[in-house]
Amino acid sequence: MQSIRDRLENILSRLANRAADERVYTKLYAEAARAAADASDARRKAGVSLGPLDGRIVSIKDLFDVAGEPTAAGSLIRAEAAPAARDAVIVQRLRQAGAVIVGKTNMTEFAFTAIGDNLRYGTPGNAAGASLIPGGSSSGAGVAVGEGTSDISIGSDTGGSVRIPASLNGVVGFKPTARRVPLAGGFPLSITLDSIGPLARSVADCAIADAIMAADEPAALQPVSLATLRIGIPRGVLFDEMQAEVAAAFETCIDRIGQAGARVADLSIDDLIAEMRAATKSGTIASMEGAEVHADWLASGASVPVDPHVTGPLSRALAVPASTYIRTIRRRGELVTAMAERLETVDVLALPTVPMVAPSIAAMAGDEALRDRTEGLLLRNTQVANQFDLCAISLPMPGAKLPAGLMLVGRHGDDRRLLRIAAAVEALLHR
Repeated sequence: MQSIRDRLENILSRLANRAADERVYTKLYAEAARAAADASDARRKAGVSLGPLDGRIVSIKDLFDVAGEPTAAGSLIRAEAAPAARDAVIVQRLRQAGAVIVGKTNMTEFAFTAIGDNLRYGTPGNAAGASLIPGGSSSGAGVAVGEGTSDISIGSDTGGSVRIPASLNGVVGFKPTARRVPLAGGFPLSITLDSIGPLARSVADCAIADAIMAADEPAALQPVSLATLRIGIPRGVLFDEMQAEVAAAFETCIDRIGQAGARVADLSIDDLIAEMRAATKSGTIASMEGAEVHADWLASGASVPVDPHVTGPLSRALAVPASTYIRTIRRRGELVTAMAERLETVDVLALPTVPMVAPSIAAMAGDEALRDRTEGLLLRNTQVANQFDLCAISLPMPGAKLPAGLMLVGRHGDDRRLLRIAAAVEALLHR
């Protein structure tokens, strides 16, 4: 059996070979990772284990505090920030569980935008093809798992930032119910919508990382029987403008799930989506809350260049009156309740994670209107789970030439059951 240290050295040497052009990681913790790997190997030799995460190679998004260094959050502005006094809560919990933290992964500036580009650190090429966008905001996280330079990556998801890169890079990405995993020590975007979730090659690995971060017991997942499942398909606006290959892969998956005995039926949520759009017309919750986080430099002007795709929406949101924000939050609460009632007839919703496969980095850089339209489409399906306070997971769909994701959306707080359902679906699709 290969040692953890040997596995780590293989990864570090891969990264060293491309050091001059490194875009997936923004920082490596080579010596600390070697010490953690050696400790894990010593425990294994002695027949001792800290649990199922012991010795797993984990990367963390560049918005989680690591003691003694500034948390850049993908931005040059943060380079001069005060060093973090302590590790983020999730980083502490991962270390205590024996995770070998190899480094910090690249992200879009301040976790805003879904394309996955970064003006300062460069844009990590997609794991399926370096010329393609990685998806954001957890861009490096998706690529690291897809290319095998970490077993598990920890990202954040405010409107789809774990599930979009998971879908485009062909890996699993889990967005837990908001506040299931503590946000302390994570650089915020939206206090209402932010969730911290894992990306990995399997549902089981996502479930282990999620349990550790949520301070749950990481018990083995018992897949549910698909024959007992009720699955709602929210056909309507979330299925518009879908690429043919994504639509075909999705219908094949749903057919197989139906053949396994699940009851599949359409369930319209278009009215609730329209009402949420109306409620956030003056400003999205993420942009209004993000504007508060960044109010000081937005008002005085940034001392260094900031991505205009970030400053534009945040500056506009800064001008939205407090009364509008409070009304939006109140209305959201009503719509969250309405969605909870709507979902009582199903166990999960199923839909494509995003309606497309990854476009090229060059196309996004060369056409501003196309970039804006693509960004809207990338966020459209995933943001429903954040807006309506649900949990969701993206699974790779077999059969598409480029990676595409199947998203299962569970009720608020139904995280463990959603993971058990996802494990059963994953086993069926990859049989």
